[in-house]
Amino acid sequence: MSIVTSGLHHVTAIAGDPRRNAEFYLRTLGLRMVKITVNFDDPGTYHLYYGDESGRPGTLMTFFPFHGAPPGKQGNGQATATAFSVPEHSIGWWHRRLNEAGVEIDGVGQRPGEDVLTFRDPDGLTLSLVARPQPDPREPWENGLVPPEHGIRGLHSVTLSVDSEDATVSMLTEMGLSLAEQQDNRFRFAAGEGGPGPTWMCWCVPARSAVS
Repeated sequence: MSIVTSGLHHVTAIAGDPRRNAEFYLRTLGLRMVKITVNFDDPGTYHLYYGDESGRPGTLMTFFPFHGAPPGKQGNGQATATAFSVPEHSIGWWHRRLNEAGVEIDGVGQRPGEDVLTFRDPDGLTLSLVARPQPDPREPWENGLVPPEHGIRGLHSVTLSVDSEDATVSMLTEMGLSLAEQQDNRFRFAAGEGGPGPTWMCWCVPARSAVS
C-alpha cells in the first residue's frame, strides 16, 4: 500500500521564555493563539499552538517553552529553518515591520519564483517568509495585529539538515513525497502537485551546507 502525504500538518520547536515567545508570534507575526495545553511527557511544561482562526492543519507552529534552559545549537538531523507563506509583494512590508520591531534579519533573497525574507525569532530560531506569484488559497488570521493583505497564510516549508542525502531522499520518497527540484546541494520535495499552500514540504540540505 502506497503512502499518501498531503502536506505539512504542523512544526514543533523548543523555546525559552514563554511570554517572550507569545509576544513575538502573536504581536510581531500576527498569528493566533490557537490553544495552550501541556507537554504530555512533562505536564509542568506548556505546549503553545499558533496558527490561523480555526487552527487548520498546515498553519500550526507549536512550542515547548523551557524558561531558563541554555540555548540549543543547530546541527544535522534537525529541521533547521521554518518558512511561512505570505502574499506576493508583501516582503518589503514585512522587512520594514521586522526591522522596526528590532528583529534580527539575516537578509532578503530569491529562489526560482519566490522572494524570501529570512530572520530569527527571540530564541534564535531561523524563520523565513516566502512570497510567490501564485495566490495561496488559505485565509490569514484577520483579527490579529497584521493587516490581512500581508498576513501569514500558513506553513510554506521546512529545511532539513541531514548527514546522508541518499537516506533522506529514500525516506521522503517512501512517505509519498516527490523530488520537485534541485539547486546545487539543495533538494526540494513536495506533496501532491506542490505549489502554493502547505504542499511544498521541505528542502533537504546535506551536512555542512548553509541553511537559507
